[in-house]
Amino acid sequence: MFAYLVRRIAAMVPTLLVISAIIFLIIRLPGGDYLTNEILTLESEGNTAAIAKVEFLRHEYGLDRPVMVQYASWLGVWPGPNGFSGLLQGNLGWSFEYNRPVTAVIGDRALFSLLLNLAAVLFTWIVAFPIGVYSATRQYSLGDYGFTFLGYLGLAIPNFLLALVMLFFANRWFGLSIGGLMEPRFVNAGWTLGKVRSVGAHLIIPTIIIGAEGTAGMIRRLRANLLDELQKQYVVTGRAKGLPPLRLLLKYPVRMALNPFVADIGNMLPKLISGAAIVSVVLSLPTMGPLLLHALQNQDQFLAGSMLLILASLTVIGMFLSDILLAILDPRIRFGGGTAR
Repeated sequence: MFAYLVRRIAAMVPTLLVISAIIFLIIRLPGGDYLTNEILTLESEGNTAAIAKVEFLRHEYGLDRPVMVQYASWLGVWPGPNGFSGLLQGNLGWSFEYNRPVTAVIGDRALFSLLLNLAAVLFTWIVAFPIGVYSATRQYSLGDYGFTFLGYLGLAIPNFLLALVMLFFANRWFGLSIGGLMEPRFVNAGWTLGKVRSVGAHLIIPTIIIGAEGTAGMIRRLRANLLDELQKQYVVTGRAKGLPPLRLLLKYPVRMALNPFVADIGNMLPKLISGAAIVSVVLSLPTMGPLLLHALQNQDQFLAGSMLLILASLTVIGMFLSDILLAILDPRIRFGGGTAR
């Protein structure tokens, strides 16, 4: 077990290093950068004084250096224009679009993304687990058919379309705007009890919209896994020995059927930060999804690169945690890959 943990943790370092190189190169593929585009705009306007300032910023942040030197400086393994200052030192860089450090730009958005998507994950688990168990234990019942139909609807309807529909009907029927994560008067205000209540009230609709698709998929997977477990020999033997149905269900079949919940942790962690970007755009949610899209469109390379690397790191960590929890939950999974004697 310990040797397995050491191997996995050691493998995470080169994995993230390769991912960081790929991210940096992909961001550079379109050619140029945010400041280059800014210079072209200023030249078309004839603003020579501003062009000199932009050129100074290019040199200040090392954007006039070779690509590999820029990458090494971004990581913090090569001296930048101002010495060693990169990701390894906790410096995510400077956002040219917002004229602020990257950490300051993503600060509040990261908090809102975490709140929203954690609520969506909890909604998914709380709703999907009892429905999935009910559908599997009441196969072909009226309730099973009803939940199956709702599950297909949840999988078929894109969440951004559901967001548009709910926006329309909320405004048409109730005269309400369900966009944003708080009332406008709290946007630039400090955190108070009123602001917390406003955020909590505005979380309900986005949580349902973002969690709907994941809930439908999780119900289908849990139902299929549990139906498979209920047909196995150990369940038949337990019934023959007279074990109480509820105890027999919860002790082994449900435990084995929980594998998709645990395996989904690998995707859950990055979603806690990125979330459903298109839904966030539709509902005007101040989360990191729209911020990442905007940074990629404007070639704000330090902001986009840092956010993509954060998501990649969370994915790698999530996969590691899901592997460990799966092995603890399911004794059929072994770390060594050999047959237990």
